[in-house]
Amino acid sequence: MLEYKVASVDSVIIYFANFISKENVKLVQQNYISLKKLNNKGLIDITPSYTSILIHYDLQYFSYKKIIEFLDENIALKTDVTQEEGRLVEVPIYYDEEVGFDLQRISQLAKLSIKDIIELHSSTKYSVYTIGFLPGFAYLGEVDEKIATPRLESPRSKIPKGSLGIADNQSAIYPVESPGGWNIIGRTYLDMFDKNIEGFSYLSVGDIVKFKPITRDEYIKNGGVI
Repeated sequence: MLEYKVASVDSVIIYFANFISKENVKLVQQNYISLKKLNNKGLIDITPSYTSILIHYDLQYFSYKKIIEFLDENIALKTDVTQEEGRLVEVPIYYDEEVGFDLQRISQLAKLSIKDIIELHSSTKYSVYTIGFLPGFAYLGEVDEKIATPRLESPRSKIPKGSLGIADNQSAIYPVESPGGWNIIGRTYLDMFDKNIEGFSYLSVGDIVKFKPITRDEYIKNGGVI
C-alpha cells in the first residue's frame, strides 16, 4: 500500500500501511532517513509516524504534482535488509520504587519480581518508532510481552522529567514534567529535550536504545533529582 493525501496547501502525507507492525514501522523509518539524507532544500520538514510520513514542502520548489513525482522517484516500497541498524544509544536508568512508582504494580500483574522486570526491560534493545506527544518524547518498541502493561486508567497529573514508562508494548521517557498515564519504572538524568539540537530531541527516529541500570548514587552524582 502506498497512498498520498493532501494535508494542507504545502504538505502531503505518505501512507505506507493502515496498521502498525515492525515491518511497516521499519519501512517508514528507512524512507524517513533516506529522505532526510537527500538534504533537498524544497523539503521544509519531514515528520514520521508509525505508518506514514508527513512532508512539508516549499512551494517555490515544488507544486503538488512535482512533489508527488519527486516522492515516487525516492520512496522505497520494501525494506532494505542490507541497511545497517540505526545509531545505538545507551541511556542510564535508575530503576527503583523510589522513582519507579509502578514497579510494584507491574510486578503483581506480571507475577514477576521487580528484579526480573528490570532485567527484562534493560536487556531489550528498542527502536525509536516516532517522536510525538511532547518534543523529545520518543516512542520505543517493543517491550517484552511478559511486562507489557496497559496505561493507567487514571493518568497522573504530574510525571517528573526523565521518568521512564511502559504503556502496552512500548516504552518512553518523559522529556519534561507533564501529566501522563504511562506506568513509571525508573528515571534518567539525561535531558531528552534539548532546544540546541535538530528536532529538540536527544533521540531520533531509527535510533536503537539500550537502557543501562545504574545505582542511586550514580543517578544523583550525575545530576539526577529524586
